[in-house]
Amino acid sequence: MPDASDPAPATELSPFNILIVAQAGRLEYEAALFTESLRANAPGWHGRLIVAEPRPEEAWAKQNTGLSDAAREVLLARGAEITPFTARHFGAAYPYGNKIEALAVMPENENFIFFDTDTLITGPLDQIALDFSRPSASMRREGTWPKPPLYGPGFTEIWRSLYERFGLEFDSSLELSQPDEHWERYLYFNAGWFYGSDPAEFGKRFLKWARAICDDPGEALAAQVLDPWLDQITLPLVIHSLGGGRPGPEAAALDGEVACHWRKLPLLYARESDECVDALERAAEAPDVAKLLQNWSPARQLIFERHGRNDLRPLFDRAHLPKKEQILRQKIKRAGWWRS
Repeated sequence: MPDASDPAPATELSPFNILIVAQAGRLEYEAALFTESLRANAPGWHGRLIVAEPRPEEAWAKQNTGLSDAAREVLLARGAEITPFTARHFGAAYPYGNKIEALAVMPENENFIFFDTDTLITGPLDQIALDFSRPSASMRREGTWPKPPLYGPGFTEIWRSLYERFGLEFDSSLELSQPDEHWERYLYFNAGWFYGSDPAEFGKRFLKWARAICDDPGEALAAQVLDPWLDQITLPLVIHSLGGGRPGPEAAALDGEVACHWRKLPLLYARESDECVDALERAAEAPDVAKLLQNWSPARQLIFERHGRNDLRPLFDRAHLPKKEQILRQKIKRAGWWRS
């Protein structure tokens, strides 16, 4: 019988692949920072890094989606596999749909994590003991959807209608510690990262249900705005249907300890940790990354000219930030440092 003082056995770590989506413009700069931070801060991770690149056809027809040669070289030099895909359903009309359709390029029946490109890896990603059989996603979110009208339907009726529409049991998705009709009672994620055990099954369900909601929202959603929230409306349904739910404590590290979804450079400098700022600037210092980022004016001004660290960041007390991101954005704009 083991002694009570013996250390607990190590949790088995599951291998996994990573998916990001990149295309011409801002996303290729973000992808370069993501990839450099991944290699620098998670050197023990040895999965496949797949960069999905939308072709300029179908839903992206007549759009310049191709990565620049310089960005392509940066990504390939860090072991990324650049894989073209055709977006047939969302594309330019709803760019957030890229993450839904790009799941089709991932190898079937292999654990995966999707990350938005505006993410930095800040720690040993490979040391997180995730249960990929129980899909989950980021809890770094606000109550952005739905916005129940004054005379109803309310949160419960809106969310229940979606679960029932797709044949899902609703009550077990609720966080009963939160009061009825409070947005946090209902399963809702930020789609900046999510994971599962089979991207093919996940992606097919994600696409089918997102299209159904978009094409026919139904009576309960008649007063609701779906753009840009469609991915975050559908994601909880997919995760719940696959036996997943809110992330456990080990997955919470993806919301700050080993990964940071920073969204916009001014927001990063205003609110993120010193560790995240340091990770950003170290990634930007890599010679080929630095050369690429010179084409992106927010990086030139906030990173290389150091206005982010020296001028923007000191304006904000990170222990007393506004709870709403929109208020923070407005304060940055008033200070004259909003760049996108």
